[in-house]
Amino acid sequence: MTPPDTSSPNLRQPADLADWLQTPMGRYVTAWEEKQFDAMVADLFGYHAVQIGLTQVDFLRNNRIPSRTLCDFTTDGRRVDVLASAEALPFESGSVDLVLLPHALEFAEHPHQVLREVERILVPEGQLIVAGFNPYSLWGARRLAQRRAGAFPWQGQYLSVRRLKDWLQLLSFDTRGGGFGCYAPPMRQQRWLDRFNFMDAAGERWWPVCGGVYLLQAVKRVHSMRLIQPKWRTRSARRKSLAPVASPGQRVARIHRKQNDD
Repeated sequence: MTPPDTSSPNLRQPADLADWLQTPMGRYVTAWEEKQFDAMVADLFGYHAVQIGLTQVDFLRNNRIPSRTLCDFTTDGRRVDVLASAEALPFESGSVDLVLLPHALEFAEHPHQVLREVERILVPEGQLIVAGFNPYSLWGARRLAQRRAGAFPWQGQYLSVRRLKDWLQLLSFDTRGGGFGCYAPPMRQQRWLDRFNFMDAAGERWWPVCGGVYLLQAVKRVHSMRLIQPKWRTRSARRKSLAPVASPGQRVARIHRKQNDD
């Protein structure tokens, strides 16, 4: 497959993503997400699984599906199985059992189109797990105050969990579970992140929806149609539905019994 033109505006993976993953903030986020993905994909089965985006980290490593594919639009020297845009996936409709979207939506030009493509390639009852940055968090506040708009991850369009659930519902997905994490403020130095480690335990208890990142799991539902047939009935069927009529012998016996009583 020919690699797509990465200069296209709808392919906005930041050039400094690989460098950011090596920073204390990047290691802090990926360490939490690896733990969550490992737990969520461990018991998901099928034939084909695809991870779209952030292929620097293999979030399918703990999954037992035999065919696991890493899909991205650039390699940058790392192993990528399929080169493609998330908005035009080269997979057959209804052919994938599990799709992971780690931070693919907030850096896509048309995130709703990405979800439509995922819905198209998933089999009925297929699983989707999305990882994203939470706009209602210290990380979201840092994004609003960040002056360097071109630096990762602050240039992304953060999607709230509520908004993402609305989009998934329109595409016939049922949300199944998920969670928030990374409550410490986004600090550049490791020693400052270590000082705020207590916020992870406190955040899960006191402000659970204010984590810097979240994971959301959803299932593709296909509602079967039920044909409503007209209630046509034959003449014999209509007769059977009437009140039962006594036979002539029964009617004579009843009249005779009534005369004797008189």
